[in-house]
Amino acid sequence: MKIAIIGAGSVGTNLHHAFELKGIKTELIHGRPLTAPKTPKGGGNEPAGNDQMGNDQMVNGFDVYIYAIADQALREVVSVIHAPKALHLHTSGTMPIDVFGEDKPHAGILYFFQSFSRDVLIDDWNGIPCFISGRNIDDIAAIYSLAQTLTSRIYEANQHDRERLHIAGVFANNYTNLMYRIAADILKDTQIPFEALLPLIDNTAAKVHKMAPKDAQTGPAQRGDEAVMGHHVEVLEHSAFSLQPSDGFSAEEKVAVYQALGALIEKKHIHPKPKEE
Repeated sequence: MKIAIIGAGSVGTNLHHAFELKGIKTELIHGRPLTAPKTPKGGGNEPAGNDQMGNDQMVNGFDVYIYAIADQALREVVSVIHAPKALHLHTSGTMPIDVFGEDKPHAGILYFFQSFSRDVLIDDWNGIPCFISGRNIDDIAAIYSLAQTLTSRIYEANQHDRERLHIAGVFANNYTNLMYRIAADILKDTQIPFEALLPLIDNTAAKVHKMAPKDAQTGPAQRGDEAVMGHHVEVLEHSAFSLQPSDGFSAEEKVAVYQALGALIEKKHIHPKPKEE
């Protein structure tokens, strides 16, 4: 089976690495040259990675095409690949299956629910959940078999569920990481390294393996300690880093985030909405 991974970003690079570790050869192809205008032979200024080949030649003859590219480029890239007998899969958490037109009757979704980086390649995928969908039973079986080479945690998910899973992941991962960035910024005018927060971060993450996030909530907002919260705001307002550096946060931004999140926690823990009779 010949597999092409379209897109050499974080997801594509990690998929290529994972399949190679399992002894499954894949061809990693940059997605951008596929939508770049073809330059006549000898015309110069070939798109990077095109190797002076036409689009058809570069992506011809594969059994499976996995599109690991940005959502906004997916339809355009899909449209330039003509392989009606192949299985076409995208890795997006939000794009629908109908991004593949009628010229691609065998199509589906292979969505690995994990945060990927090109700088830190993942070797063990067995614990990573994979959410799949396909146009028919045979396609779903083929997608399941492909996913099974990397992980044992495979689930069928429709568009509704996958969209909400993706949003949940943004809150649980992307926005949480933003909090880490703000925390690191707050410590810049101290002698305390960010590493001092890691045991706290690890402990909080470990707790939600055993209890509901609501029950794991702690802190001054959760207990309604207005004195401590007011003091925190004063400290942030008079931070040495009150002027926003290029990679940091202004005092106003930190205060706004602190107060908004604190108010939401208080609303849900100190003044919860009464249950309707």
